[in-house]
Amino acid sequence: MNLFAIFVWVVFGAIAGWVASLIMKTDRQMGALANILVGIAGAFIGGFIMENFFGQPGVTGFNFYSFLVAIGGAVVLIWLVGLLRGGRRRRR
Repeated sequence: MNLFAIFVWVVFGAIAGWVASLIMKTDRQMGALANILVGIAGAFIGGFIMENFFGQPGVTGFNFYSFLVAIGGAVVLIWLVGLLRGGRRRRR
């Protein structure tokens, strides 16, 4: 994997993490680095869930299906982090 491919996957993870943070309404609490990490981890989590619970392939490459799997995994990750933090309510 060359440097450009790594850069593209980091951008892919950042966008997936950002979309997941918008869905979970945590976008104001998360910075760019957190979005990247959540998106990348979300791709792994989403792939694991798809393969082990639904019998479907996980992340299959740089395509729309993989993007949705990464967003789904990132949403699950943000939800789990919220549970571990005690489900604290955000102040408005």
